[in-house]
Amino acid sequence: MSLRVGTVTPDRGKPLVESNAAGGRVKFRVDRDAFAEAVAWTARALPARPSMPVLAGMRLELPSGSSTLRLSCFDYEVSAQAEVDVDAEEGGAVLVSGRLLAEIVRNLPAQPVNMECDATRALVTCGSARFTLLTLPLEDYPTLPEMPSSTGSVAADVFATAARQVIPAASRDDTLPMLTGVNLAFSGDSLILAATDRYRIAVRELWWRSKHPDLATSALVSARTLNDIARSLVPGSNVDIALSTVAAAGGGVTLSPGEGMIGFENSGRRTTTRLIDSEFVRYESRFPTDFSARAEVATAPLTEAVKRVALVADRNTPLRLSFTEDEVVLEAGSGDDAQAVEALGAKFHGDPMRVAFSPGYFLDGLAGVQSETAHLHFTMPTKPAVISDVPADEGGRPEFRYLVMPLRVS
Repeated sequence: MSLRVGTVTPDRGKPLVESNAAGGRVKFRVDRDAFAEAVAWTARALPARPSMPVLAGMRLELPSGSSTLRLSCFDYEVSAQAEVDVDAEEGGAVLVSGRLLAEIVRNLPAQPVNMECDATRALVTCGSARFTLLTLPLEDYPTLPEMPSSTGSVAADVFATAARQVIPAASRDDTLPMLTGVNLAFSGDSLILAATDRYRIAVRELWWRSKHPDLATSALVSARTLNDIARSLVPGSNVDIALSTVAAAGGGVTLSPGEGMIGFENSGRRTTTRLIDSEFVRYESRFPTDFSARAEVATAPLTEAVKRVALVADRNTPLRLSFTEDEVVLEAGSGDDAQAVEALGAKFHGDPMRVAFSPGYFLDGLAGVQSETAHLHFTMPTKPAVISDVPADEGGRPEFRYLVMPLRVS
């Protein structure tokens, strides 16, 4: 299977916002653990290779008269903002090296942290430890984009799981930006996440609480950024998703043209990111509607068996599966190479079938199955197969579907 796409690059022209200006002295005392957590969360959004030295900075802002310290970073693509309560002495704003501050705070002793900053340096003291950091020019740092109004919300645990299920299918080839993203399709109270690298497609459908029942739109988000967001969500909470929207004729809701941004807010922490400026592939027709065979296998035992058998398989060695009525036999390696064979019980409906997959691709599909039993659907040994979880309703569509192209073997 190969999905044909065009090469589209994101618009990196005019910045979302203009640059910053005022700074000032900042002086406060803060709990070490709370500060370390907020700094680490914000630092995760710092660019690995900033285009300008100033973009490696983290902005610390303590509004005058406030006891809430705001930590933020922005590289014109992704922004992150967190807050932490402090005992404030002087308010202002300062810019320091984000990664260095995160390393320092992470390794401080378990005592309150004092921080005093001016236009040229930042002094961090904790117990007998004392660090002096040079500050960066705040006037050259971009201002964070405004967070759009919330479009709806979803349970953080559910959203994080959905992201983890589909992200492995996204491409890591930056020459085709569209394939490096996860498509979020919003339609009423339905939210569908999908990703593909042309050789497999992962799709997860979930319920979300939309503030606009007529909303029907999509947003293509960098898989790398979405993964960072999903990993940082607080369990047991909700995540607000913010899209720039506008009321359309007839009472509907659509994305405002030219906005190109999505925001996520969870437990007082905000992340915004530019969208990938491309239309996602129409993938639904790639999923077969009729199957000649179906297998039902316990998910965990199958996953462990694949990992064991794949120990003898290098990157280009296929994992072979042979299905009969009540078992599946897994094999890897042949001839003079190392070999492995393992059999598992399975329910199989259809004529006996022998099919081969890339072990890594097959494991990515199994990892997305949340039910105790995985369903494997086949048409032909050389045609795409579909791995899914067990539908909530008999005959219904599963929440997670993973289409993968088999390998040809002699």
